[in-house]
Amino acid sequence: MTYQRISSGTEWEHAVGFSRALRIDRFVSVSGTTATDDDGNPVGVGDPAAQTDYVIQKIERALHEAGATLANVVRTRIYVTNADDWEAIGRVHGRYFGDIRPANTLVEVSRLVGDEYLVEIEADAILPAETVA
Repeated sequence: MTYQRISSGTEWEHAVGFSRALRIDRFVSVSGTTATDDDGNPVGVGDPAAQTDYVIQKIERALHEAGATLANVVRTRIYVTNADDWEAIGRVHGRYFGDIRPANTLVEVSRLVGDEYLVEIEADAILPAETVA
């Protein structure tokens, strides 16, 4: 069994005990991802569409490091602090996943890891069988 841990290098991964993403054979799971830049600062404060765009780009980088692409994504889970933002968030999600059309869930939660975060997204991908030796 092939096991690959993908790290973003944040201090929280080790302190809390998680990885940005995990690849086990053909399966890749990307942890809940917020619009946080490499310096730990929130991006797109007050703008759910901008945060969604940034988050999906971060997910795409993690997938790439695991040998996958957005085209391999089979499921996304979107957590939002205001379900009324669903349309703005959905339009961005659709721009990236419109042709891929993974299974998706959007859930309103009372709060994310910080008040400035409006969106958090998880993704699961499956690589084609020929990618595993």
